[in-house]
Amino acid sequence: MTLYEAARRHAWFMAGALGLSILFVLVVDRYFGHSVIAFGIAIVGLVFANRRMLSFNCPTCGKNVFFRGSFALPWPQRKCSKCGTDLAEPSQNR
Repeated sequence: MTLYEAARRHAWFMAGALGLSILFVLVVDRYFGHSVIAFGIAIVGLVFANRRMLSFNCPTCGKNVFFRGSFALPWPQRKCSKCGTDLAEPSQNR
């Protein structure tokens, strides 16, 4: 699996985790009333689920594939913006 495919799977995983978090907050709100605690639990869960994002780095220069400048976007880059390495091709190092 290429770096881009692994990062793309993580992006889809995070989309699912976001959907489950929203559903969790809605269910708690429906059955127990408005709860800041449920929202906090959802946010902490998303932060822990997204901790893997920092491990998807370009094998050539080490730049993270989710960062565009100082902004983190939800979809990975197919080509490294710093060194130009194609991240969708299998790495030569493996």
